Amino acid sequence: QVPLVESGGGSVQAGGSLRLSCASSLYPFSAYYMGWVRQAPGKGREGIAVIGRVGATDYALSVKGRFTISRDNANNILYLQMNSLKAEDTGMYYCAADRVDWRLLPRYNYWGQGTQVTVSS
Repeated sequence: QVPLVESGGGSVQAGGSLRLSCASSLYPFSAYYMGWVRQAPGKGREGIAVIGRVGATDYALSVKGRFTISRDNANNILYLQMNSLKAEDTGMYYCAADRVDWRLLPRYNYWGQGTQVTVSS
């Protein structure tokens, strides 16, 4: 069973918005630090947003002010609201989880299969 399942990716024009969701079967969900990791074409994985067990957040400079990470501990769902999208936001977006706080380092123990986001300019 895949512990994390992403949805909500797609194609959008620059300036548009998308909301990604990640359904988790990890238990208890509230015990996990959750993050979103992006992999642009031809590049390595980059942690772009993280949320702590009680809601503290951090963002990569490349998305700060445009993206918002949030979590619904009652329904075991992680979200990423992406606004003012740019062509350089194109990539595969992964939901990730760990009991260790890796901050923005992509060293999580649990990963989803990813959802593709394509932003056209």
